[in-house]
Amino acid sequence: MASLSSKALENAIEQFATLPGIGRKTALRFALHMLRQKPEEVKRFADSLTALKTDIRECKRCHNIADGDLCEICGDSRRDASTICVVENIKDILSIEATGQYRGLYHVLGGVISPVDGIGPSDLRIDSLIERASDPAIREVIFALRATIEGDTTGYYIYKKLPRRDEITVSTLAKGIAVGNDLEYTDELTLGRSIVNRVRFSM
Repeated sequence: MASLSSKALENAIEQFATLPGIGRKTALRFALHMLRQKPEEVKRFADSLTALKTDIRECKRCHNIADGDLCEICGDSRRDASTICVVENIKDILSIEATGQYRGLYHVLGGVISPVDGIGPSDLRIDSLIERASDPAIREVIFALRATIEGDTTGYYIYKKLPRRDEITVSTLAKGIAVGNDLEYTDELTLGRSIVNRVRFSM
């Protein structure tokens, strides 16, 4: 792309181009679109991005994103507080919530165990999950992790750490999600059925 006569426009394009999957041509379209907007609309857009870093916190209970100490899901008294669905990241929560088939709580690990990538159990939020699962009020822990060796390894590791008591069930998503697929790329119908028809976890 040829150099531009406006340094301000060039800077905007460079910033848009830092976003995942955004090339310079798309970044140029974004920048020109913003250039056509009213100043107050551009400010509102910029303020919303700034708020991502200044206002958003991590939920103290499940590690989801939150505006306060607890996220909206943990703070909702209508949710089933006896069930914890263990996910890798925040995007997985959005995917599961989109199905409308799950009404329990979540726990975000922040990844999966992957020695190749230098990620071990201590790098994940496993200890806080075990602490939550030790509460007698918890009746089920659901593993909603990717169907890969890393996902399975993480599930096995957590399973061995979970408290052993008759009242708690450890389950995993039913078959239907393709091996190797991340939850965010699974269609809502398949994911929803996998949650509803979840099966007992076994080693």
